[in-house]
Amino acid sequence: MQKLFKILVGLLIVSCGKTLPVIAPDVITEKTLHDTDDPAIWVNPRDASKSIVFGTDKNTEGAIYAFNLDGKIIEEKTIRGLKRPNNVDLEYGFQLNDSTKVDVIVFTERERHQIRLFSVPDMKPLDNGGFKVFEDAKLPEHKLPMGIALYKSPKTNKIYAIVGRKSGPKYGYLYQYELFSDSSGVHTKLVRQFGEFSEKKEIEAIAVDDKNGIVYYSDEMHCIRKYYAEPSKTKDEIYCFGAENFKRDIEGIAIADYGDDTFLIVSNQQAHTFNIFNVKTNAFVKTVNLGTLETDGCDVTTVALGDKFPNGLFVSMNNEKNFFFHDLAKLKLKE
Repeated sequence: MQKLFKILVGLLIVSCGKTLPVIAPDVITEKTLHDTDDPAIWVNPRDASKSIVFGTDKNTEGAIYAFNLDGKIIEEKTIRGLKRPNNVDLEYGFQLNDSTKVDVIVFTERERHQIRLFSVPDMKPLDNGGFKVFEDAKLPEHKLPMGIALYKSPKTNKIYAIVGRKSGPKYGYLYQYELFSDSSGVHTKLVRQFGEFSEKKEIEAIAVDDKNGIVYYSDEMHCIRKYYAEPSKTKDEIYCFGAENFKRDIEGIAIADYGDDTFLIVSNQQAHTFNIFNVKTNAFVKTVNLGTLETDGCDVTTVALGDKFPNGLFVSMNNEKNFFFHDLAKLKLKE
């Protein structure tokens, strides 16, 4: 009965006094063992129909699951034995050495106070067991990494990890680390601390618009915050927006870039919906109901992924140990 009630609630989301129709998923993944949280999509450059969706299973005995586009777990590409992996992100073309570039995923491992870096799709660790973060923090809860996003500078091609945490100071909540490689391996270097915090709840969801060099992050009960991603630019906030469109927690952020138009898709967690904003104007566009419950993280690609997702893919966490896959056209971003 309780499960039936949850389904009914998910199907009858009310926004502005009107019931939003459910946009049914094309695929629901197989379940993880514990607690799904955040996905990242790797687009296979050789055959997009063989792309991979990675998703965190947030538990003290957690994992980074790999799914094919049918939602089936790819066991040989799943990373297990992790201590509370929280958020995950992906970037293309990391300079591993003078002659080799690799695609990489990065994720936070909260209970070990570190971030991890693996190559994709061979899933080899590049971090010698992990890179410690927030090492100068004085309070225990300020040492616990949660959110993470990768930024590849269009000016320098350097790749940076922008990391959030369970709690932190009012200013300098986010730490930005350069990822680089030399003859002794891959390393991180702290290049700046930035980002304001309302101190109302926490900051977890982070997303970066590489093309425009912009960081967006969810100050969960306050607003969507917007900053420059380039470390040489000002640390001043560009904008704080969207609060009036959310029931309570502002959660996962995905950036859908169509070239001429770009949209933010942001989880309205307690309303079980997603709010969409125009990147150029920061203006609210609309709300959609994708049938998920209590969504934490989401990701999107506008690249066609074969016959199954010919218009791109939107992936969202569902609070039943799984992820939902939607063909991006179903969200009707460009109406």
